[in-house]
Amino acid sequence: MKYRRLGKTGLRVSVVGVGTWQFGGEWGKRFSQQEVDKLLGRAKELGINLIDTAECYGDHLSESLIGRSIEKDRQSWILATKFGHRFHRNFERAEHWSPQEVLQQLEASLQALRTDYVDIYQFHSGSDQAFDQDELWEMLNQQVRAGKVRYLGISISSQRENLYQTQQATEVGASIIQVVYNRLDRRPEGRVLPSCRDQDLGVLARVPLASGLLSGKYNPGTQFTDQDDVRSLQDRDEVDKNLKLVHELRQTEVPEDVPMAPWALGWCLQHPAVTCVIPGCKTVEQVESNASAADLDMVSNDHPQALA
Repeated sequence: MKYRRLGKTGLRVSVVGVGTWQFGGEWGKRFSQQEVDKLLGRAKELGINLIDTAECYGDHLSESLIGRSIEKDRQSWILATKFGHRFHRNFERAEHWSPQEVLQQLEASLQALRTDYVDIYQFHSGSDQAFDQDELWEMLNQQVRAGKVRYLGISISSQRENLYQTQQATEVGASIIQVVYNRLDRRPEGRVLPSCRDQDLGVLARVPLASGLLSGKYNPGTQFTDQDDVRSLQDRDEVDKNLKLVHELRQTEVPEDVPMAPWALGWCLQHPAVTCVIPGCKTVEQVESNASAADLDMVSNDHPQALA
């Protein structure tokens, strides 16, 4: 495993983390505690030390599975979670952005995670109106001073560029940006990632496998029909267009001896602003595949944030 400095936080994070939206049951699989224990146990063996979750991944379900899994070894992990939404069935969310509501969410997350602090607490894909609350950020920074949160972050929405929230990060006391970034979606390269570099913000790249399309498992024409899989909601024409592009990338950019999924993660990690990718996983084999991205030559030791 390789490690990088998470921007101005100075945290030493593995270049590959574990994204855990799937633990909330919206990716076509329900996870048992034993399965989560195995996945996170193997991740730790491979040197992974960052877990990203959210309160709305199954109404604290993902957090609860994680909390029970790592409570005896909490100090080995960098825990990142998010706030602003409440889970409802069928992929629906209610938004809760008032300072008091967010404080209640934080307490519920700490309880679910079985810890007295989170390392990274992230504003979760909210509007600029929700973002622009001085009282909210004052309350959050109070939680930092109280020791319940180590660092604040902003998980910006994938629906728009969201340069505004990125540019305001330092002003509100946030030091990490989480952004959708992958070989099929390079929009952050324009202005968001350069702004992160200018502010020395750590960058967590989410959806680095494009919701599995860059895993190499799917061919053009594949349809996601499982109603318990969030991908069933995606536009089928757009999915098919991307799968055709993935097929072309496999022929033109991916070395013959490199599996596509690790290559796709390594591709993200080449960018000088990106600290860590946070792919999801359903099996131990996928954890191992994701971790192997750190061994690729394209994930060099001379990255601007590289650590020995």
